[in-house]
Amino acid sequence: MNLQHASAEELRQWEADLANEYNAYCEQTINLDLTRGKPSADQLNLSDSIDGLLKGNYLAEDGTDTRNYGGLEGISEARQLGADILGLNLDEVLAQGNSSLTLMFHTMFIARDFGLGNGPDSAWKNSTGTIKFICPVPGYDRHYTVCEQLGIEMLTVAMTENGPDMDAVEALVKADPNIKGMWCVPKYSNPTGTIYSDETVERIAKLATIAGENFCVFWDNAYAVHDLNDVKPLANIMDYCRTHGTENSVVQFASTSKITHAGSGVAFIGSSKSNLAAYKKVLGVMSIGPDKTNQLRHMRLLPNYDALLDHMQRHAALLKPRFECVLKHLSEAFSENDLGEWESAEGGYFISFNTRPNLAKTVVELAANAGVKLTPAGATFPYGNDLQDSNIRIAPSVPSLEDVDQAMKIFVTCVKLASVRQALN
Repeated sequence: MNLQHASAEELRQWEADLANEYNAYCEQTINLDLTRGKPSADQLNLSDSIDGLLKGNYLAEDGTDTRNYGGLEGISEARQLGADILGLNLDEVLAQGNSSLTLMFHTMFIARDFGLGNGPDSAWKNSTGTIKFICPVPGYDRHYTVCEQLGIEMLTVAMTENGPDMDAVEALVKADPNIKGMWCVPKYSNPTGTIYSDETVERIAKLATIAGENFCVFWDNAYAVHDLNDVKPLANIMDYCRTHGTENSVVQFASTSKITHAGSGVAFIGSSKSNLAAYKKVLGVMSIGPDKTNQLRHMRLLPNYDALLDHMQRHAALLKPRFECVLKHLSEAFSENDLGEWESAEGGYFISFNTRPNLAKTVVELAANAGVKLTPAGATFPYGNDLQDSNIRIAPSVPSLEDVDQAMKIFVTCVKLASVRQALN
């Protein structure tokens, strides 16, 4: 299907054939959901043995009774697992509740109102003008929601195959002192699946030397161990920070939310000791300590990093066929035309697809009417504003393989139909 060289008669015939195919889907009772990157029930089942693992023994390695108050930092064995995931030392990590998003919100709130490791004078609210944050796009919608909630203006830079466009990032921070940080999903970036190159990681670690000591990178390493094929390395940003003296400029986050039971996992925050001290000062007002019993359950299930990697191989075995199904449909439908382009995911939970300009919203609407729910067009951009109206995030983890196959047949038809109708107009 080459729209550029098609005659009007060919376009009308394609439109008629595709409309018949699409209408046939609409007449069926289809209800498929590709909206959120959640673990499937089969993935959640992998951790069901976590129930009852403690068998009445609630003592952590150091003798702490995990049923009681206290322990703001989390139990040491859980902190060590977080340190292994993030590539940090034990004293640079806190283990907390189930949600890394909560930790991100708290960190941004603290940086804005109280200041992090450079003291209270470093609070962003002390600056003159609007606080701004850099957001590589397409990216993660919940990051944008945090900024919106806290009144922080978002500036976009494009994602490349190596991570954010660092020339653009550096130019922005040089030109505007009100830019206080940047969001990053450095491994299997949501939704493109990009792994930041070593050069990109080092340039990000050096940003505070350009932007000033109050600049803070929010390093959301949500997919650090979520490889579908071979384990793909990511450069250790803290190693670069130590080299360049910018340890206070990066705060890292991770969790077990897509590793064990998503709603009852353990989240980690990692940074310099001075940043963590500032964080704990405010945290101690909000909390008397996290759920240490849940942390201990996780450590009985995943006692060390090797056990974690073995566990993630079982996740990959369930996820990989779903991703291969999506890529197969996209390749068969669009590899020899210009109706769409996509990223081949090596891990994480998403595949990023770009339609022709000004068609994403139409495709999402067509798919919804045929019974396939997709993430709203524009969600991968701040304020929901995709100027090209082209990016669609596909999340194939929850439906069965058969349902993913059905959903992608419908998706492909919707993209083709929308493209032909645009060409006819």
